[in-house]
Amino acid sequence: MNAKEIIAKRAAQEFKDGMVVNLGFGIPILAGNNIPEGVNVTLQSENGMLNFGATAPIGEDDPCMCSAGGAPIKELAGCSVFNLDTSFLIIRGGHVDMTMLGALEVDQMGNIANWAMPYGEGKYGPGMGGAMDLLAGAKKVLVTTTHTTKGGDSKILKKCTLPLSAAGVVKVIVTELAFMEVTEEGLVLKEVAPGVSVEEVLAKTEAELIVPENVGVMKF
Repeated sequence: MNAKEIIAKRAAQEFKDGMVVNLGFGIPILAGNNIPEGVNVTLQSENGMLNFGATAPIGEDDPCMCSAGGAPIKELAGCSVFNLDTSFLIIRGGHVDMTMLGALEVDQMGNIANWAMPYGEGKYGPGMGGAMDLLAGAKKVLVTTTHTTKGGDSKILKKCTLPLSAAGVVKVIVTELAFMEVTEEGLVLKEVAPGVSVEEVLAKTEAELIVPENVGVMKF
């Protein structure tokens, strides 16, 4: 498995029966393709869909039905399509049990930066979109991200350096190396990926990690 597949498969294990789950674009969409057998969740997309399924293969796709990232998705029985006003009433009204979002940076205090990349002095792009609403409205925030940047710098930090999308909202961080939980005591390393050592995770993490006596290994 590549890094994105590892993250998606582990994140998908956080789907629980009866949840309404919002999926951001990228890895979260892949997680939606790996919902464990027997687990029934209602997927929500900020562009105005409720109760859809996995990514639709070529030939079975409907150009009018797509995820937040524009990928074609399958309709399920009872699927609803609506405008952005209704979509954000669901999000802001506290009806989303969990949101899965990507991140540029996340830190040990549960802060997340996922919208702004600097392209000039005091200038950032591309824009926050619906992330702010999702981070404030969802009951649980799960971040899916590669552990490091393409240059090898940690994305799991002591303190975010980019403009924040929200402060203190992240509960779970899933990377290709580790599964971590944000607690009142700090950021706890709960699991490592198969073949990955605790020492490797520590070496690639700027944040201060709490390491329990027994760290689990991800199972897929």
